[in-house]
Amino acid sequence: MLPSLNYRKTTRHARAASISTLTLTAGLLLAGCRSIGPGTVPRDRFEYSSSLSESWKRQTLLNIVKLRYMDPPIFVDVGQIIAGYTLATGVNLGGSLSSAQAVQGNSLNAGANAVFSDRPTITYTPMTGPKFVRALMTPLPANSLLSMVQSGWPANAVFFAGVAVMNGLKNQETTIAGVTPPDTNFIRALELMRKIQTSGAVGIRVQQDGKDAKKELTTILAFRSKDISEETLADSRELRGLLRLDPEASEFKVVAGGTPSNNKELALQTRSMMHIMATMAGQADVPEQDVAQGRAPPGYEGTGPNAEQLRLIHIHYSNSKPADAYAAVHYRDHWFWIDDRDLKSKRSFAFMMMLFTLAQSDEKENLPLITIPTQ
Repeated sequence: MLPSLNYRKTTRHARAASISTLTLTAGLLLAGCRSIGPGTVPRDRFEYSSSLSESWKRQTLLNIVKLRYMDPPIFVDVGQIIAGYTLATGVNLGGSLSSAQAVQGNSLNAGANAVFSDRPTITYTPMTGPKFVRALMTPLPANSLLSMVQSGWPANAVFFAGVAVMNGLKNQETTIAGVTPPDTNFIRALELMRKIQTSGAVGIRVQQDGKDAKKELTTILAFRSKDISEETLADSRELRGLLRLDPEASEFKVVAGGTPSNNKELALQTRSMMHIMATMAGQADVPEQDVAQGRAPPGYEGTGPNAEQLRLIHIHYSNSKPADAYAAVHYRDHWFWIDDRDLKSKRSFAFMMMLFTLAQSDEKENLPLITIPTQ
């Protein structure tokens, strides 16, 4: 009987050691757990950024198409994103050692559980009231457009999108009756500005008149006349003639308005964001029956070799979802989209979206909020 008793004692000791080993292992596992927060930053930053960019493009395109049908645009900004993560883990261990006379024998129970939750909260801010007026209805500052030109954006593209009148020369205009083509001299002036910009013979600087710090800053457009080619000099003379600028002056003051007060001013009547969107809306393709039935006004009908040059953007429509679109939205039972291979339209669209940042104000307002938990 003694060998049998020793065997049972040895078994009990071995199983007790096993339970202790499992308990120690579980404790080590729990002690080795790290915070899940740092690991989520690279993934979340990229995915939220991509989602915001895509939703911004689709919202902007949708509002352009809505203006094509005379529907009012509605903008909702993403005010705040709060991503909350929770990871709860646990290990359950239990067991019993029975006496030598017990019937049930020894037992060991082990279990583990883990619960992970991701509950982001996204706050949306509707663009209403004074903010709507400032962002969409107020003409863009002329110096902001010139700053974009100075930073490298093509002058002809910036002025074609953001300027309505330049020293009396009119850009294209979109009304309920259709699209009015721009003045021929306006387009020629933009071509010359781009050539002169490429040559580096024009510069822009901002200066303050007088010593009063409260006075407004003045933007000066300066043409360089030394160390430039004869072709650039000829372009500069032609541009001055089209804009009725002093042929001898080298600097011109940039002012707001459609016409200058003298021949040493460059008067720019800039467009508002709503104006730019309405111009783009007039160049969106729509079903012919929608125009015939009066659901949408006539749009851009440019023909001839210069038709695409006078088109600011090309928005297509189709009955099915496009396969290769830069941005696409579904509206009125049709898909409206920009071709991903249309670089000019993509540039115009991206430029307009960048202009939204120029139209925003730093002033804080108490606007209504819509908070929607996604889970």
